[in-house]
Amino acid sequence: MTPTTSAVARALERIERLDPALHAFIEVWPDEAPAREREAVARRLPLGGLPFAVKGPSGIRSYAARRLIAAGGVPVGATSVPGPGTVWQTWGQGAHGRTVNPWRADRTPGGSSAGSAVAVAAGMAEAATGSDGAGSVRIPAAWCGVFGLKTTNGLLPSPDRTGLASAGVFAGSAAAAEPYLRQMLGGGRTPDEAFGLPLPLPLPAVYSEDLGFAEVDPEVAAVVRAAVDRLVAAGTVRLLDRDAGLLDPAGAWTAVRGGAPDAPEAVRVRRTNDERLETLFSGGALLLTPATPNRPHGHEGPGSRYSTALTWAFNLSGHPAASLPAGFTGDGCPVGLQVVAPRGADLGLLAAARAVEDALPAAPAPPLPGRR
Repeated sequence: MTPTTSAVARALERIERLDPALHAFIEVWPDEAPAREREAVARRLPLGGLPFAVKGPSGIRSYAARRLIAAGGVPVGATSVPGPGTVWQTWGQGAHGRTVNPWRADRTPGGSSAGSAVAVAAGMAEAATGSDGAGSVRIPAAWCGVFGLKTTNGLLPSPDRTGLASAGVFAGSAAAAEPYLRQMLGGGRTPDEAFGLPLPLPLPAVYSEDLGFAEVDPEVAAVVRAAVDRLVAAGTVRLLDRDAGLLDPAGAWTAVRGGAPDAPEAVRVRRTNDERLETLFSGGALLLTPATPNRPHGHEGPGSRYSTALTWAFNLSGHPAASLPAGFTGDGCPVGLQVVAPRGADLGLLAAARAVEDALPAAPAPPLPGRR
């Protein structure tokens, strides 16, 4: 490898070298990608040939991927999603086997955007697309130690008729995600009415360990609380005394997904939570929580704790939300800090995430065999 090797060539080389052990990809495009890169550079397109991966077999046709390609992004391959017949969605099936967590091969990377998170964590792509209907971007981002953002529901076209799923993006950091996200959003034209950019520090925020209902692993909670305390000490965040308690959204989410959005209990939960969140986010405040209540589970299944417990409320409410690396549990599992912003404030959320990153230790890369 020489210093002048292109970003696409580096990505393809890492895929060839690392993916046989990680199983993050279901398809790789070693012929098409360099040709796309040359065209993007020759035409001086905004992304200039930056490589990215797409989620799943249909990812290349997604709105997000089409926006990125039009801007000069180069898709290098399609990443793994759960296999057929899977009753739980926090894993992935690559071309040659189950997708493994790059930090601990005995654990799942999360899902359903499993391969996208692994590809970014392992440096096989600088960014990746995802979709998030219950936490499918934020959960794998948290468990793989990368940045992942779910956009405001309805802001971008989605094939999900329930309205729960929205497009998302993965990158090694919020800073690295910015050029991709801005192109996905059409050059940055989003409302962002609750924020003035750049954001003045400290950022007003509310912290909740459990949103009033979730059972959270004490060590996961401790890692996130330590990160929040560091943000406060650095002058990045100013904690507000506001109630962050919500009604458990599990039943309402299930009803909406099952085609019964008008079920009385679902309507009650959604209305109550929307009212509480409107008060919480007033004045452009942020909400900080653990991204997941648990650490990555084994490949045999999720156990009794819902990995989605802290994420799917914001698929029902539509708020943009991101997961940032917060630290590690004692057994070497990454932990994510979830940051939620007012609806439509996607660029404000990104700016807040960058400020949070600046105040926290840089996220390390997983110690993969042969990585260089």
